[in-house]
Amino acid sequence: MIKFTFTLDDETVGALERAAACLGRPKSQVVREAIRQYGEQLDRLPDEERDRMLDLFDEVTSGLPERSRSEVERELAEVRRARRSGGRSSGKGGSR
Repeated sequence: MIKFTFTLDDETVGALERAAACLGRPKSQVVREAIRQYGEQLDRLPDEERDRMLDLFDEVTSGLPERSRSEVERELAEVRRARRSGGRSSGKGGSR
């Protein structure tokens, strides 16, 4: 381990001392754990960004058609058949 010297304000020192006493751990361990937890939070999206992305997802997916699984399976089977035979037909007898 590497030794560091920090200057902390009275409020932070009080919080550190209370946490160490409550947890029954040395202050240095409380500081290490707090820094580790803080570092883990840096990998998470901020709540505002997560909410924005979820709203966008909801907006995009709300326009998706709601179909039953059997309808989707039927369409996939049709696409697979069409690919094997060279393309889908429109059923109208015409070409594009």
